[in-house]
This record gives sequence, C-alpha cells and structure tokens, in this order.
Amino acid sequence: MTSQVSSPTEQADEALVGEQRKPVGTKDVRRLDRVIIRFAGDSGDGMQLTGDRFTSETASFGNDLSTLPNFPAEIRAPAGTLPGVSSFQLHFADHDILTPGDAPNVLVAMNPAALKANMADVPRGAEIIVNTDEFTKRAMQKVGYATSPLEDGSLDGYSVHPVPLTTMTVEALKEFDLSRKEAERSKNMFALGLLSWMYNRPTEGTEKFLAAKFAKKPQIAAANLAAFRAGWNFGETTEDFAVSYEVAPAAQTFPTGTYRNISGNLALSYGLVAASRQADLPLYLGSYPITPASDILHELSRHKNFGVRTFQAEDEIAGIGAALGAAFGGSLAVTTTSGPGVALKSETIGLAVSLELPLLVIDIQRGGPSTGLPTKTEQADLLQAMYGRNGEAPVPIVAPMTPADCFDAAMEAARIALAYRTPVLLLSDGYLANGSEPWRVPEVDELPDLRVQFAQGPNHTLDDGTEVFWPYKRDPQTLARPWAVPGTPGLEHRIGGIEKQDGSGNISYDPANHEFMVRTRQAKIDGIDVPDLDVDDPTVGTDEAADTLVLGWGSTYGPITAAVRRLRAAGVPIAQAHLRHLNPFPHNLAEVLGRYDKVVIPEMNLGQLATLIRAKYLVDAHSYNQVNGMPFKAEQLATALKEAIDG
Repeated sequence: MTSQVSSPTEQADEALVGEQRKPVGTKDVRRLDRVIIRFAGDSGDGMQLTGDRFTSETASFGNDLSTLPNFPAEIRAPAGTLPGVSSFQLHFADHDILTPGDAPNVLVAMNPAALKANMADVPRGAEIIVNTDEFTKRAMQKVGYATSPLEDGSLDGYSVHPVPLTTMTVEALKEFDLSRKEAERSKNMFALGLLSWMYNRPTEGTEKFLAAKFAKKPQIAAANLAAFRAGWNFGETTEDFAVSYEVAPAAQTFPTGTYRNISGNLALSYGLVAASRQADLPLYLGSYPITPASDILHELSRHKNFGVRTFQAEDEIAGIGAALGAAFGGSLAVTTTSGPGVALKSETIGLAVSLELPLLVIDIQRGGPSTGLPTKTEQADLLQAMYGRNGEAPVPIVAPMTPADCFDAAMEAARIALAYRTPVLLLSDGYLANGSEPWRVPEVDELPDLRVQFAQGPNHTLDDGTEVFWPYKRDPQTLARPWAVPGTPGLEHRIGGIEKQDGSGNISYDPANHEFMVRTRQAKIDGIDVPDLDVDDPTVGTDEAADTLVLGWGSTYGPITAAVRRLRAAGVPIAQAHLRHLNPFPHNLAEVLGRYDKVVIPEMNLGQLATLIRAKYLVDAHSYNQVNGMPFKAEQLATALKEAIDG
C-alpha cells in the first residue's frame, strides 16, 4: 500500500491517548491520537495475517505505525497451549511514533491460552475482546485456569467484550458448502472486520487481497469475505460496542513523497536489489534457510527480472561458498543467515578477508546460544561479528536502526564492500526483520552511484620493463586491491587462503610480509570513510547542558528515542546518539564521548557494545541490558535512564 503525505512538524513524546467525542447517528465516534492493538490466538488462528491486513489498511489510511509480530518457536505447538500462542501488536497514530507500544489498549484473545499469555502486558481499563466459544472447561484447564476468568471477577478492572466469534462466523457462512471446521478457519476475518469497524479502517484493500489470495478457490475467497463483512456489520449493529474510534492520518509527520508499509527484511531485500542496479552488477544470493532471515531468500527469488540469481544451498557453508565464488566472478554477492549460521560461515568469511573480495554477510540476529530462541530477537552477535574468525580478520560492521532503515543499511554495506573490496557484516535482528513501519520510496536519482571499475589490463611494470598484472597492488586512497574478473586476458592470478605476497599475490611465508599484510588489511578497515556520529542534544548552548549521553546501536533506536522524548518532556536534560557503523567506529566518537560525564548504553545483550567502548576509549560506560527475547519498552528505558542520571 502506498499513500501521499505532506511536510512534517516535530512531535513530542508518544504520550497519553487523547480523545474527542463526536456523535454520529446512534453511535459515538471518539477521536484518538494513537492506539495499540494486540491480536492473539493459537498459531493456527491466523493472527499474523489478521495483523498484517490491519496494518496494510492503516498504512493506506496514512497513519504512522509500528508493529511487533511475536511467533511461537515451535512449528506447530499443541493447539490451545501457552507455547503455541501467536500475537501481533500494532501501534498507530496521527503523529510520529517510534515503537510498537509498551502495552495494548485493546487485546483480542481468541482462546484462553491467548488471554493468559498476554494479560501481564494489558493495563487496567483496557478493552479485551474474547472469543467466548473457546472458553470450554477443557481449554481453560489446559492453561491452568481453575475457574473461568470471564466469570470469576478477575477481569473486573477491564472493559471486556465477550463475543462468540466462532459461532457467529459459522452462522455467517452457513450458506456456503463448507464443513464446520472449514468455516471456523475464517473467524480471524470476522475479528478483523470487527476491529476494522471499531477503528474506521479502510476495507477495500482487504477485500482485494482476499480475492487475489484465494483466486483459485473462489468459494474460500467468498467465505472469508463474508466473514470479514459479518464482523464489520456486527460492530455496527451490536449494543456491546456503543463507540467506534477514529485516528486521523499523520498528515504532518512525514516529508512529502510516496509511502508504503514495509518490514525490515523486505526493505533489506529491496536495498540489495537497488544496490546491484546502482553498481550495474548482477545480484547473487547464496543462502540456506534459517529463521528469521529466510524471508530475504524468498523475496529475492521473485526478482529475476532485475538480474537477481538466488541459490538455496544444502547448508550454510555451501551457501557462503557459492556467494564468494560469485563475488570472484564479478557479482554483487550476498549470503543471509542468523547467528548459528554465522558460526558455520566463519572460515569462509576469513577466506573472503584474505581474498579481499566484496561480499555481504547479512546476520538477522536471534536469541542464542546455539539454536536458542529462533523466533525471538536479540543483539548478541556483535562480538561474534567483530572477532568470530581465526587470525586477524577485520570486517566492517553496519547495523540498521529501524525496519525502513534496513534499505539504506543494505546500500551502505554494499558501498563499503565494493569500494574497499572486503566482506561486510550487516547486523539486523528479528525485531527489525518482522516489524514494519512507513517507508518513503526514494527517487532513483537520490541513490548513490555504486559502480566499480574492473581491472582491464596490466597495472605494474617490473624492473626489466615488463608490464604485468599484480592482483594485490592497492589503491592509494582505499587500499583496495583490483577486482579482476576471471577470463579477462592477461589477468590470470592465484587465489586461496594461504598468505599472499604484497603486490604480486604469490604465496608467501615470509614473516615480515605476513605482518605487513595483516597490518594493511587492518588499516584498510580502519580507513573506511564513514559519516561522523550525529548527536541529538538540544541542551547545547543552553545554561542547563546535559551531562548524560545515551548511546545505542541497531534496533534499540526506537525504544531509546521514545524514552529520551519522555524524559525531555518531563524537563530532564539528556543527549542521544546512535551508531550505524560499528567497525570502524565514526572518527568523532572519542570526541563525542568526552563531552559527557555519563554514558549509558542500552543493549539487548549483556553489554557487548559497552565492552568495546570501554576497551577502545577507556570510558566508564554504564550498561543497561535485557535478553528476554523482546525489545525494550519505552517506559522501562525512561526509568532506567532517569536512575542513571540521578545516580
């Protein structure tokens, strides 16, 4: 979905929900500035599809939004159990927002397990829509309810809407030639219709989506459409929902342009395609499926018309081996994985360091160690990316900040890889990969020129006057070696993992040469041109200057920024900076760190960036950490930052 919006005004903190009431007919419409909705149910209830459709319609309406899909790790956990609960949280607003929200204003619970698994996050006074048909004695006992929470008073502090979703869906579809089980599968569309009515969401996109998705099964398409409309009509006619809500488009939030809703993995895929076009090189992906990176393989396989070739290898090692071969052959080469796959790819990454060929290694981080938490997010691969190879094998590291920023991060990683002839590690994570937000589609002339010049002939003259090709003769500015495509006459040269002689590329065991090559490869990485670190500090030049800097990297950008906004709204002076380049660090980082008495580094690990900052800059950075598989909450971070400031 795309939409046009106009120029921005700066918004304050994602503060409290405000509302204005406007009567329309027999029901009221209340205007809100933001809403947080969470759909939750069994992993077979279609909650991700429901949330995705609600998000798409919200994006087309023009709201700012942020999402948090939360998948069970089991492929198919037993129905109705706590491990099988799947949820999708959406935060949308009429102003600039940064996170999926700390706590839902509305919880849609499709069964007892969904209710129990999510109640800890639901604040008093929130609305809870429950599918009463699923609250059988057996289903409640399965998750530890001794009595029905719908009847024992435990939900008295909430606005509960009991709705027999399953029964009403089956009744709405009785004219279709479907079994009861088949009809029940459409209850998520009934719920989507109801919530679409409650929040005045557009419906045309969902109706077109259902027609397209089930084009080969017109009866199923018609049944889902009927369930969707029945949910809408139920909201319109029932007395239980006396109010609907309206969240105006975020018309003043974004620069003028064409926008669409995009997830991190999709933005990353588009960034890779755009980079290959800007470099005028074919894109090659050698990959092995792994959660949460597989979507990139799926998406890129759809774009053969852009010269993209995808290879699903039999394992991680084969995937990166094929990608490195493609890099040798002159392609923009990529391999995608998560932390366990990076471990398997480490030897070939080291080979790419030795060969000095451009290669993008994309790590969509997840909870570890080992297979860990496949569907949960974490930032714990930073030290692995920095040091996880034998020998001195330095690799540049780039980390996107938001789902939409994954596009720009992919472009930046490609720029570095191509200009400096080096593998580059891009560290996204499950939160960014699956989350989504509005993205302004860039104009082609806004994209950087990434074209490279392949070696065409001899580049060195021997003492006897003979002109030869030296594969390790370096560019004096970038220290990059020439990129010689196989088959170019006169450019034959050796490749392999054994140390090369400087210049000629011959095998060398000379100690002095090895030290020179090790230091040269390190100098090449240290010399990469990266932008200076921007610092957001409104107290500069004022009487009450901030003495605390909160420094982050990667996906913590949204929660950190939301927390900083809350503190500033309360009159607390605080500065913020966020790192995209983690190796090398921006050249002004030492100067930035030196301006502040306190440096706080929130991370979804046990302090990996803080360790690097302390070691390199001798700064006593305060580390604030979380490794529970979920992103930070803004209120939680705001409290921690205030304590650090006061401490």
